[in-house]
Amino acid sequence: MPPIIISTINVNGIRAATGKTGKGMLEWLAATEADVVCLQETRATDAQTRAALAPALTQGWHLAHAEPGAKGRAGVAILSRREPRAVRIGFGSTEFDGLGRYVEAEFDELTIASVYVHTGEADTPLQEEKYRFLAGLGAHLKAQRRDFVISGDWNVAHTELDIKNWRGNVKNAGFLPGERAWVDEILAAGYVDVVRKLHPDVPGPYSWWSYRGRAYDNDAGWRIDYQLARGAVAERAKQAVVERAPSYALRWSDHAPVTVQYR
Repeated sequence: MPPIIISTINVNGIRAATGKTGKGMLEWLAATEADVVCLQETRATDAQTRAALAPALTQGWHLAHAEPGAKGRAGVAILSRREPRAVRIGFGSTEFDGLGRYVEAEFDELTIASVYVHTGEADTPLQEEKYRFLAGLGAHLKAQRRDFVISGDWNVAHTELDIKNWRGNVKNAGFLPGERAWVDEILAAGYVDVVRKLHPDVPGPYSWWSYRGRAYDNDAGWRIDYQLARGAVAERAKQAVVERAPSYALRWSDHAPVTVQYR
């Protein structure tokens, strides 16, 4: 497998992210060395997404996009410098495949997926829906036999190192025992959290910060944007960085790109 750089970012609305002139997503795309960029929460139709990304597509990026099932929610995509050999939307779920939460693309011997796991809310039907989504996704991941990297916004902080204020969130969605146990299950099935492997035993590096208060300035964040890899590619991860903007004013999303270099 040739070297590859994969980045993942929840754009918090593709039209808003690309509309920030001089400091937005289009400028970031023009500068990035990534070969593949996984996007979450495009919150736009395919036509709207292609229009927002038109300058990048004109420059040679290829787009695979799973449209949101409901206006203004979800939507996931994969931008790549090479055209994928195949693209699949969803993982075989009648409940979830039409909601714009999962897309995967094949590149030679490597499959790359972009996923958006919705936030959930403890002790509500929304949380039960989240667990159903995770169960279906987990079955799909365990069935993979190719080299595989799945990137995205999981809305789950796996351990106490992955959330600054973990004590205040033990009963909240995103840090519930069932959600954290699901990550344990996927790692036990052979997947590697490559960012954590490369940054062991340190807080974060966080990838999402609330817009409220001074969370960004104080780096009071959550690490909820993961790249999980299986197969030979997992051993090839050599560098991982969260591309945190130098200041609050220069952000173009409430998430930051998480970029991993694979040998």
